[in-house]
Amino acid sequence: MLSRISKLGFTGVLLVSAGAFSLSSHAKNNEVLGEIRFQADNGAAKSGGVWVDGRYIGYLHELRGSKKLLLLPGEHEISVREAGFQSVDQKIDVQPAQIQVLHVALVKDPRAQFPRVGAEVKLSIDPDRAAVFVDDQFAGHAHEFGGVGQRYDIKTHLPRGTEGD
Repeated sequence: MLSRISKLGFTGVLLVSAGAFSLSSHAKNNEVLGEIRFQADNGAAKSGGVWVDGRYIGYLHELRGSKKLLLLPGEHEISVREAGFQSVDQKIDVQPAQIQVLHVALVKDPRAQFPRVGAEVKLSIDPDRAAVFVDDQFAGHAHEFGGVGQRYDIKTHLPRGTEGD
C-alpha cells in the first residue's frame, strides 16, 4: 500500500519532463511506483492540461481513480497549462510507494495576447479532451472550441495509451 503522503503547494501551471509514466490503476498496492495526486485550488486549474516529462497526460481533474498518475521513481517535471494563464514548471522527486499531492492554482498571464479580430473555430474531435495547439501554442481542449473560423495551424494530441492512438 502507498504509505507516505507529501503535500506540495504551487501557484500557476505545472510541467513534467521526460521519463516513464503510467495512467493505469492496475497497481493498487504497488511498492515500486509513486503516485501523484492533484488538488485544483481554483477553477482554472481544474480544466488545465497536465504534462509529465514533456508529454501530455490529460485534464488535471481526470487524473484520479482508474486514471491516477503513477510514475517510476526519480525526478520528473510536471506542467499544468491553460490558455491565458501562467504556466508553472515543477520538478518533483518520486519515491516508491509514496503519494505526493500537488496543489495547483493558476494565475492569469498579464502577457497573454488575444487577437483583436475575433473568429470562431469548430472542431469535431473524439475524444473531446484532446489538447489543442494553435500556431504551436497550447490553446485549450477540444471541447472548448466551436463555431466557424479562419485558418490556423491546429494540432491535437491525446495521451499515450488512450483510444485513438
